[in-house]
Amino acid sequence: MNRRDFLTLNRRDRSAVVSCEQLYMRYVDAEAEGTTAELFDRLSRDLRGVGAVRLTDTQWLSCEDLKKRLHAVLLQDSERQPAD
Repeated sequence: MNRRDFLTLNRRDRSAVVSCEQLYMRYVDAEAEGTTAELFDRLSRDLRGVGAVRLTDTQWLSCEDLKKRLHAVLLQDSERQPAD
């Protein structure tokens, strides 16, 4: 697995796992490249149709902007439920 991969999708049970550590690394790269909006647009598209999202390594969400952007993406689909 590429150290920058942060999303694992399971279409069978409509769930996803997001590694906040890996997402943070991608976020820092995207900030440096000026592609932050594209990163979260892609994440939003990837999560369409997903019913449950589990976040791992949440201590990496200490960056307030990252936390706000991720929260906005997760709230876009009102059917999505937090995974245990």
